[in-house]
Amino acid sequence: MLDLKTFKSALEQLEEERKIPKEKILEAIEQAMAAAYKKDYGKKGQIIRAKFDLETGKTDFFQVKIVVDETIAIIGGASDSEKPARLSTQSGASGEYSVNETGDERVHFNAEHHIMLEDAKKIKKGVELNDEIIFPLDAKDDYGRIAAQTAKQVIIQKIREAERTSIIDEYGTKEGEIVSGVVQKVERGNVYIDFNRATGILPAEEQIPGEFWERGHRVRAYLYSVEDTPRGINLRLSRTHPKFIEKLFAVEAPEIQNGIVEIKSVAREPGARSKIAVFSNDEHIDAVGSCVGQKGTRVNTITSELGGEKIDIIPWSENPKVFVTNSLSPAKVLSIEIDEKEHKATVEVSDDQLSLAIGKGGQNVRLAAKLTGWRIDIKGDGTMVVEKKMEEEENVERKVEPIERKVELTAGE
Repeated sequence: MLDLKTFKSALEQLEEERKIPKEKILEAIEQAMAAAYKKDYGKKGQIIRAKFDLETGKTDFFQVKIVVDETIAIIGGASDSEKPARLSTQSGASGEYSVNETGDERVHFNAEHHIMLEDAKKIKKGVELNDEIIFPLDAKDDYGRIAAQTAKQVIIQKIREAERTSIIDEYGTKEGEIVSGVVQKVERGNVYIDFNRATGILPAEEQIPGEFWERGHRVRAYLYSVEDTPRGINLRLSRTHPKFIEKLFAVEAPEIQNGIVEIKSVAREPGARSKIAVFSNDEHIDAVGSCVGQKGTRVNTITSELGGEKIDIIPWSENPKVFVTNSLSPAKVLSIEIDEKEHKATVEVSDDQLSLAIGKGGQNVRLAAKLTGWRIDIKGDGTMVVEKKMEEEENVERKVEPIERKVELTAGE
């Protein structure tokens, strides 16, 4: 016999721990009971429903019939020549129907599934087409082991389905946010992260170069996709996504979370260097200062999270000349020309700033181009050539002077 107290406790536990509503579980149980009853005692075409009373533990069974008439159902008794030619068989709310050459779509009348309108009116007043008429069914004394096993399997399946729906509902709202979990295992470079009710996957290509994860480590990552697969719900994670750095700043800087300061664009080479362009909607709030924080606390916290990745924070401007100039920071720009047609910016810097503007391996100018969306050409101002020439001339003079002195001494002797 069912221990109702234990059963209720189990329902509450499932609702609390797995976030599955109690009503969903009861619905699954009723569907399971109905399926088991129909398997043992039902007939083809029957609609069987069950109603489980949580207070008494009693289950009542009902047969449901759909109200139809000649406009909806094909009534039996017609000769084969009078029956519609079947081109295809489809299913609808009232049962199976055929489509004939004249486009007639009607269900095949089944006494176990349907009831004629005139008969339904004798049972229930005001009944209309496609309404349901419910007939109670007798409880069976031998509704035993086989039915219970069938019910158990369906219940497990329904609970899994309800749990999947619950997880999708929960994590679907977190898509595009930072989530935190614990490393479950590392396999072929991919990190599997436990989120209690779901598993997150951090692929090797979404990890910051040089990162090393072990089981038990806590990981923060950007949730960019929630996938419903046959094996369960997978949370696709990234620590290299440009949005990850945006969300980290939103956590550290309330001004960004409140919308006062906006991150207009991000250019990132994970693990090495990033540039972010920021803008303040309030002239009294410094956008760059809000992101840097007092004594650099905010930006340093994010740099630590990203494994030492350097972050350049620059002020955004709708003026392309100003924006491109800012984007090449820390290099100082002497002049800039904008070609709107080719969407190209030609920048001049002093020769001693040339390597700084380009960056190691072209990193600085590459990130600046990604950040601004402009193609950037950088050239020096030629001062380095003049200085080098002057230096060479001075070296020549220094070499000639000792020789002249030696000649003078020899002549004097």
